[in-house]
Amino acid sequence: MNGFWGFFWILFEAFVFVAYLMVLFTILVDLFRDEKLNGWWKALWVIFLVFVPFLTALVYLIARGRGMAERTARQRQTVPENDDYYRTFTPSSTPAADIAQAQTLLDQGTISQGEFDALKAKALGQRF
Repeated sequence: MNGFWGFFWILFEAFVFVAYLMVLFTILVDLFRDEKLNGWWKALWVIFLVFVPFLTALVYLIARGRGMAERTARQRQTVPENDDYYRTFTPSSTPAADIAQAQTLLDQGTISQGEFDALKAKALGQRF
């Protein structure tokens, strides 16, 4: 099977393998997200996923598929949208505001002219 069809077959096998891994990891995440399931049952599911993975994945999806969807929906609803954590990583000021603040500090005598120049270059995205 050389040539195009050999490449196509390898590509198909890779796709199936990655899809299967995604299903396994989704099942593992769902297992440990479920608060109602006992730890022993979680361990039993994991053992079966290791030794009989394909059959166990099918049984899990059939038996607990509805619960998976409910837990996923509940998890998506509990993610805070307006959290201060996310604002700490986004720039809150413009270069002009940074330069104005540095100018105020320079006028107050808090920083030196060299420090002001460094802050200005940083605000403008220049290397110094």
